[in-house]
Amino acid sequence: MTNTTCRFPENYESLTFFVAGAAGFIPSHLCEYYLEKGAKVIGVDNFITGSPSNIELLSKYKNFEFHEMDITQKLPSLDKTKIDFIYSLASPASPIDFSQIPLEIMRVNSEGVWRLLLLAQQKGARFLEASTSEVYGDPEIHPQVESYWGNVNPIGPRSCYDESKRFAEALTTSFHKKFKVDTRIVRIFNTYGPRMRPNDGRMIPNFINQALKNQEITVYGDGAQTRSFCYISDLIESMHHVMFSSDHMPFNIGNSGEYTVREAAEVIVKYLKSSSKITFIDHHLLEDDPKMRRPDLTKLVTLTGYRASVSFEEGLIKTADFFRSLF
Repeated sequence: MTNTTCRFPENYESLTFFVAGAAGFIPSHLCEYYLEKGAKVIGVDNFITGSPSNIELLSKYKNFEFHEMDITQKLPSLDKTKIDFIYSLASPASPIDFSQIPLEIMRVNSEGVWRLLLLAQQKGARFLEASTSEVYGDPEIHPQVESYWGNVNPIGPRSCYDESKRFAEALTTSFHKKFKVDTRIVRIFNTYGPRMRPNDGRMIPNFINQALKNQEITVYGDGAQTRSFCYISDLIESMHHVMFSSDHMPFNIGNSGEYTVREAAEVIVKYLKSSSKITFIDHHLLEDDPKMRRPDLTKLVTLTGYRASVSFEEGLIKTADFFRSLF
C-alpha cells in the first residue's frame, strides 16, 4: 500500500462545499464542521427523513445557503456559483426506511447521485460518495476490508439500500474513469451521536431511549451479533481526511472497537445508570441482519493518519444527553 498524505486547505473561507442531504444526522454535522472553519456551505434536502430543526441550527451561520428540493428531480440553479467539493449524503439509511420508502432510496442512490456527479463534472469539483458498510451484506470475512466484494441478497428486505449503494459506488467509479471526475468513496460503519432520529429503528437510539425510560431493552436474537460504533465527530473527521486524501478507491470509516449487541446493551444500562432489564426476542431476528460488523481501518490509518478518539462510553453519554433533551 502506497503512503500518501492529506493535503488540507490553508484557508477555508474561499471554498464552497455542496452537501446533499443537509438536514440529516451525519450531513448536518458535516455542514457545521465546514461552517465552523469559515467555508461557504450549500445544503439541499427534501425532508423525507431529514429534520427541519437541523436546518434551523445551520441557518444561524451567515455562510450557509439552503435549498429544499428532491435531487432526483433537479438541483439548484448554480450556473454562476463556484463549487469546490460535493458530498453525496442524501440517502435515507435507517432500517425502518427500507420497507417504507424503498423506491425513493433506490432513486436517490441512482438518479440523485448521477445528477451530483454531473454537477461535479461541470464545476470541476471533487466528489465524495458516502457509501455504507451494507455493501458487504452479511459478511463471510471478518473484519471487513475494502477489497472484499460482499455477500448481499439482491432481493432481500435490505436490498433497496445495499444494492443501490453498490450501484452508487459503481457509478462514481465510472465517472472517475470515463470523465476523470475527481472522486472519493467512503463506506460508513455504524455511527451514533446527537441529532439521530429517536425512532429511526437503529440499535443505539432504541437502547438509549429504553434505558432512559427504564424500560425493557429488547435485543433481537441472542445478542451475539457484533457491531462497531463510531461517534459522529470521529466520523466527520474521517470523511474530511478522505476528501483531502489522494486515493480514489473506497475507504472504510468508523471505529474498530467491537461489541456484541448484548455487551452494548449492558454498557448502556451501566453508564446511563438505568434499571432496565435486557430481554431477548429470538423470533424477531431481522432477515439478512449481519452477524458480524467491524471495519478493517488499516487503509484509513495508513493513508490519512486518522484514528477515532472518542470512546463508546463517552459518546453514549453525549448521545443520551441529546435524547434526554427531547423528552
